[in-house]
Order: sequence, then structure tokens, then C-alpha cells
Amino acid sequence: MSRGANPSELTAVSADGSRIHVEVYGPQGAPAVVLAHGWTCSIAFWAEQIRDLSADHRVIAYDQRGHGRTPLVGRSGYSTQALADDLEAVLAATLAPGERAVLAGHSMGGMTLMAAAGRPGFREHAAAALLCSTGPGRLTAESLVVPLRAGALRTRLTRGILGARAPLGPVTPVSRKLLKYATMGPGSAPGRVDTCARIVHACPRSARVAWSHVLAELDLDGGVRELSLPVAVLVGTEDRMTPPVHSRALAAALPQCVGLVELAGMGHMTPVEAPEAVTAQIRELAVTYLGVKEDA
Repeated sequence: MSRGANPSELTAVSADGSRIHVEVYGPQGAPAVVLAHGWTCSIAFWAEQIRDLSADHRVIAYDQRGHGRTPLVGRSGYSTQALADDLEAVLAATLAPGERAVLAGHSMGGMTLMAAAGRPGFREHAAAALLCSTGPGRLTAESLVVPLRAGALRTRLTRGILGARAPLGPVTPVSRKLLKYATMGPGSAPGRVDTCARIVHACPRSARVAWSHVLAELDLDGGVRELSLPVAVLVGTEDRMTPPVHSRALAAALPQCVGLVELAGMGHMTPVEAPEAVTAQIRELAVTYLGVKEDA
């Protein structure tokens, strides 16, 4: 999937020396948007948002550590602290001192924003945020991927599935069907399912497994309370990975929630499943909190 015009590329260096691959699209000096993707994804996951927004925004997207073109790290290098460190490094490398941006995070990308909420670099640069298909904790307990009643057995099976060490291998009709069931709405277009399958299957196994362990133990409720900026929340009603219960709780707990959008029939991969709706949310935040003109 093409992401539009060729980006400028740079490397941000995180607190532990990890090198983070960053791509910047759109005109210099335009209002800035920063995109943080989720678990097993990459910059490519934001292709539709990049293509649309880069016409009149400077769109900054980066590969989380171990994903896309950002290298793998040792086992101890995967943590919520690392997510926050990496985001701070990206903001410092791409934004001028005091420059504000709209930050959008999908799934683990939303968790990145929560993890970084108290950081000086985040507070300096974040004007508003979109938390898209995400949650702060209890991910395996609340997941609906395993079709059983809530309880210890479902949680244990979910943890085993998400942390499976088996290689995903090439995309096949069976793997595509399984991915659609787990992560997308039942009416998702075949082309969009294929896009998600290619991106997810490209994630290195070691990064996928390492991050699954971090997500299984996630507890970012404190970070939610520190997100003292305007935050919009978006979720698909058919999201099995981070069901709407998470987004509703986020909307209630955030100091300054400016809206909760539930997209009927959509699953977990909302930026790909419903790109227009996700882009519209980012644009609305930019208009309101960066002073972008409606007809820009």
C-alpha cells in the first residue's frame, strides 16, 4: 500500500541507545501529527492516514522497537518505559523546542502515549491525543479472542495464544481467516484483511513474543490519569483484542476526554478498517488544538 510522496527519513536515538526508524511526510512548517502504531504493526499500518494528512500536515511516523525498520533489542529492552523513551526520542528528533503536535496511538501505540504521559518531552510537545483501539491494562482478562466466558481459563488461553512462539510464516487463506476473526470486524473488505495480514506476518517473532509478555502484565492506569491534555477515544464495537469496555473506562478516567467514538461493526484494526473515520478524528483535533483551518 503506497503511503504517498517519498518521506524524509531519520533515526532517533532512544535513552538506551536503541535506534528508532522515523519517516516524515508533508510540507515543512505545516502543523505536526505524530503516529504511533501497535503491536506487530509498522509505519505501513498508517498508510491511509499518511496519504490524506500529509497534504496539509507534517506527518511523523515511526517503527516501534523490533518492528518494521527499527532493530530488535535484547530481552530486557522491551518495556513500557522503553515505549515512553522511544516516543520522547522521536519527538525530540522531529519537533522544534516548544512545537506542539497532535499524537495518535493505535493499540500499543496508545499505550505508548499513556506510558509517556508524565514525561517532560511528552508534555512539551503534545497538544492533544487520539487513543485508538487501546486500553491501559487487563488486556488478556478482557480480551474476547477466545470465545469462552470470562474467567481464569479464558485468560490463560488468551495469554498462550497471544504469546505463542510459533512462527507465523507466509500469509495463507487459513492464517488470513484467523487474523480477521481475532482482529477485524466481520464485514472487513478482503483487501484490508490482506493489508493487515501482510503487516502482522512481517513482524519478527522475537519482537512479537517479547511485546506480548509486556502487554500481558500491562498496568498503565496511572498514565491515564496523567494524560492532562485533550484526548479523544475511538474503538470498534467488534474489537476482540481491546473491547469497548476499555475505551469506555478510558473516557471516564481521562482528565480531559473530548469524545468517545464507537465505530459500528469495526474490529481492532480501525486505522485500516475505517481509515476515513480515524483520519477525521485526527483532523478534528488538529483544527481544534493546533489552529488548522477547516478548509486547509
